[in-house]
Amino acid sequence: MELAYDYPLLSMFWTMLWFFLWIMWFVLLFRIIGDIFRDDELSGWGKTGWMIFVIVLPFLGVFVYVIARGKSMGRREIAHARAQQAEFDAYIKKAAGEGGRPTSADELVKLSDMRARGDITEEEFRRAKDLVLSETGTRAGSGATGATTASTPR
Repeated sequence: MELAYDYPLLSMFWTMLWFFLWIMWFVLLFRIIGDIFRDDELSGWGKTGWMIFVIVLPFLGVFVYVIARGKSMGRREIAHARAQQAEFDAYIKKAAGEGGRPTSADELVKLSDMRARGDITEEEFRRAKDLVLSETGTRAGSGATGATTASTPR
């Protein structure tokens, strides 16, 4: 019977190393299986062939897959991450209320730039500004608060 104090330190490190490598192999195996199903360019028969190869001869199948399709596996992973980031950014913009519609502050900045370049006169700027502010006031007035302080001309 072996006790804990009979187990040498070097043997413990070797055991930990082999355990780590075993876990890493499983992580790689599941990533490869996920990549096989995620690949749109691979036909159904190709996916079936790779799955049989990876399941029947697991060590050889995983290593051959990494050698044969490792570079494209990385590209697919990057494309998938970028697509997820784009979807997340679109969701955040939609939730924040941008939705592609410019805010009144954006419109006022554009009007100010047009006035500074001389594209519109001072009177046209004032009328457009009043129009933007009155639209903001009506949008705010239709909400629950009913306060429309921004619609007063200056």
